[in-house]
Amino acid sequence: MTGSLSIRPNFIGGVRVAATGGTRNISPSDLSDVIGTYAEGDAAQVEAAVTAARAAFPTWSLSTPQQRFNILDKAGNEILAREEELGRLLSREEGKTLPEGRGEVARAGMIFKYMAGEALRNPGDVLPSVRPGIKVEVTREPVGVIGIVTPWNFPIAIPAWKIAPALAYGNTVVFKPAELVPASAWELVDILHRAGLPGGVLNLVMGAGRIVGQAILDHRDVDAVSFTGSVAVGRSAIATVAGRGAKMQAEMGGKNPFVVLDDADLEVAVEAVVNGSFYSTGQRCTASSRIIVTENIHDRFVAAAKARLAHVRVGHALNADTDIGPVVDRRQFEQDLRYIELARAEGGILETGGEVIERDTDGFFLQPALFSGTDNSMRINREEVFGPIASVIRVKDYEEALAVAVDTDFGLSSGIATTSLKHAEHFKRHARAGMVMVNVPTAGVDYHVPFGGIRGSSYGPREQGAYAREFYTNVKTAYTA
Repeated sequence: MTGSLSIRPNFIGGVRVAATGGTRNISPSDLSDVIGTYAEGDAAQVEAAVTAARAAFPTWSLSTPQQRFNILDKAGNEILAREEELGRLLSREEGKTLPEGRGEVARAGMIFKYMAGEALRNPGDVLPSVRPGIKVEVTREPVGVIGIVTPWNFPIAIPAWKIAPALAYGNTVVFKPAELVPASAWELVDILHRAGLPGGVLNLVMGAGRIVGQAILDHRDVDAVSFTGSVAVGRSAIATVAGRGAKMQAEMGGKNPFVVLDDADLEVAVEAVVNGSFYSTGQRCTASSRIIVTENIHDRFVAAAKARLAHVRVGHALNADTDIGPVVDRRQFEQDLRYIELARAEGGILETGGEVIERDTDGFFLQPALFSGTDNSMRINREEVFGPIASVIRVKDYEEALAVAVDTDFGLSSGIATTSLKHAEHFKRHARAGMVMVNVPTAGVDYHVPFGGIRGSSYGPREQGAYAREFYTNVKTAYTA
């Protein structure tokens, strides 16, 4: 299959704008499958996009909540109606299985419909002053021009959960998607424009992060930036944006623990680990990569996990019998292989997987790797791999398990498998993470609740749900006599 030879353009000021060059979008399931060629923008196009967003802001920021509701709800309806088509496109370009691709599209549609309602639910307060005869009003207003920079692992859901609240609260947007997955982003922006979004409110500039992304971070007229990506780039982005006094929100990954206690339901624990660690090819910032298992269940858990992984099928993302798709590209594939060799060199025991797999098509297929015999000081347990690789750490009891779980520079998601209410409640309170899961995978969160972590995982207010207003609005206090 080969995509169109024409270059899909950027969207700036409500019109499609061509770029001088383009980037081919290639499926990791089949390197001969060119999905399309997408515009490669530059700093000048970022300048034009910011100018357009700034010009559109006064009118859009004063638009009625009903107008914003109608547009976002209409976009959500179209996304849901095109779940199969968009899910297939997403799975082709990113490599997650077709059920996962369809599920992500459905999530994006529901995000837009939820945030449409939030446009009507932007709360405020009227308070009595401590001074007689004075009324105090507390309201929320849009921030201004929002720069949005998104990663490749959720090509439509992460753009949705950033763009939808930005628009719902009256902001305008300059959006740069990841270079590896422009197709889903392009379709999303096209849907929003056809839903009635005025020109300049949402601008799409595709291209290299070091050029387009950096230009957004640096621009003095970008009032806030929401970023999801790697730790290194995120920390640099925080320094740049916060350094010029703009608002910053960053999600930067995790090294998420999943604790399995002696009293756990073994089947529940294994399913939670296999799903949380390996599905979506392990390419989720919420994936559980450190499996902390108490000693009395350790051997049974490892044997059961190996047996379960033996039935996991790795293959082309669109094949009906595929459980886990390919790694997203060659660079990530080679990084995964390096970490497998590093874990071996550190003394880890490769219980199963880790082999490069050949399929009918030329793609980046890797058998999920499970290590045992590791400890929390090893690099495999300190650094985010972002692939289908997990390691087991044996501990004596719950107290040691908790100590190991919190011994990390990250703090996004944390999980536990146990039938003990006492341990479940204690873990929820003492796990140092923004999200805690009991007897469910660490990966997978609802669209209407807050998402985010602490320490090296996140910076700034939470994403998603009603909590999104903390980033996408400014609070104003007004006094009237």
